[in-house]
Amino acid sequence: MNGELDLQRLLSTMRPELDPEPYVFCCFSDMSFAQLASHDPVALIAEAEGVTAILPLASATALGQDAPPRFQRITLTIHSSLEAVGLTAAFAAALTRHGISANVVAGYFHDHIFVPEAQAVEAMLVLRRLSEEAR
Repeated sequence: MNGELDLQRLLSTMRPELDPEPYVFCCFSDMSFAQLASHDPVALIAEAEGVTAILPLASATALGQDAPPRFQRITLTIHSSLEAVGLTAAFAAALTRHGISANVVAGYFHDHIFVPEAQAVEAMLVLRRLSEEAR
């Protein structure tokens, strides 16, 4: 199934959804993907320094992670192609204008934006406005 490539259509039809779960980014130099898989990761990324895991706060705490910065996930519910050009730049620019950092993970079907927990509601408003302006 091919995803959407047209930037105007992506922006005008994206529907951001806020996940109420708090997430944290952690790095583990002594655990494998297999070991971390049982802790409900949203993503696991291999890096030279170790495995970066995006975990629900409860899982991170259970693994002994101190209280790192907390994020909330916003999923853009448009099936964007992995080859689409400009979507990340468009929403990153809109969030930047409001001083909101965006940590983006692209899945096969959707883009997932992790924003600071304290700014999640504002980020949702910014993204909805971006979509409305593209219509």
